[in-house]
Amino acid sequence: MRLNPQTIKQWRRFRRIKRGYYSLIVLIALLIMTLLAELLVNSRAIVVKYDGEYYFPTYADFHPGRTFGLDYAYETNYRELEAEFERQRGSDAGVPDSGNWLLLPPIPFNPYETDFRDDAFPPYAPSLEHRHYLGTDIAGRDILARLVYGFRLAMSFAVILLACNYFIGIAIGCAMGFFGGIFDLLFQRLIEIWSNVPFLYVIMIVASVIVPNFWTLVLVMVIFGWMGMTWYMRTSTYKEKAREYVAAARALGASNSRIVFRHIMPNAISIIVTFIPFSVATGVTALTALDYLGFGLPPPTPSWGELLAQGTANLQSPWIVTSVVVAMTVVLLMVAYIGEAIREAFDPKQFTYYE
Repeated sequence: MRLNPQTIKQWRRFRRIKRGYYSLIVLIALLIMTLLAELLVNSRAIVVKYDGEYYFPTYADFHPGRTFGLDYAYETNYRELEAEFERQRGSDAGVPDSGNWLLLPPIPFNPYETDFRDDAFPPYAPSLEHRHYLGTDIAGRDILARLVYGFRLAMSFAVILLACNYFIGIAIGCAMGFFGGIFDLLFQRLIEIWSNVPFLYVIMIVASVIVPNFWTLVLVMVIFGWMGMTWYMRTSTYKEKAREYVAAARALGASNSRIVFRHIMPNAISIIVTFIPFSVATGVTALTALDYLGFGLPPPTPSWGELLAQGTANLQSPWIVTSVVVAMTVVLLMVAYIGEAIREAFDPKQFTYYE
């Protein structure tokens, strides 16, 4: 596929803003890692070799302990199995090695798993010995595991919310700017009325009636979130509609749908692209805020907002609040830098204040 020369020029301008370019690379790497989180952060082993056979528990059904010679029927504790294999190798002096081994993820805990100790109560401080590299929360769950899965959940929420808001906002805004008249006035009044409905009160009512889940929150956020993009698209479409190329297309007999989809929208939407990173940041912070206030995803769902609430309520365990604040700061800074770089890349001016 051959890229448009203007697109190539915009990409080069984007790459010249180093902090935005490198932030994009790091953010993409983090997203890829979270998609493969089960291979990096999981209580299940990646691969187990037992009695000459190979098992891959990560993406398979659970294997009871009896599968690997343990004396229980519930799912295997692979950290215990690792210790058992090590004991077997240590006790088989002079006996041929059985060849049993397993490979655990770097962080051998899942975000829901509690890990209690006999001599203390959680939360536990960061420990290399116990492999809780950022410590645990008040329920004994690994903080790093919950940060990783919480990041994946927050980014999924933000991207789905962005796609829905942009689809609705662009469609309605483009129609308002192109057709104008009664249609435009009707939707202006509708948006003005609807935007005055208190969003937080609606969330509180919904949370009091049902237990909100991921898709419930997406639906409520979309119902109230599409209006901001509509105004931008309406203004852009209204400006593009008045340009000479639209009049030329009409003179050549182009239909309204062709004018909108082939001429106006590609030119108007280039301005909207610059808002994408900031919309992602808004989605992440919105879900975090709802979870922090207790109106978001139900526990024990791994969530940055829930971790933040735990951290602020347990300041005597500073590793909880520090971990989530640092993670949020880094991610939101990267998104902001990417947004700056995209905005500069689409800026018609030839100079920048960001370089």
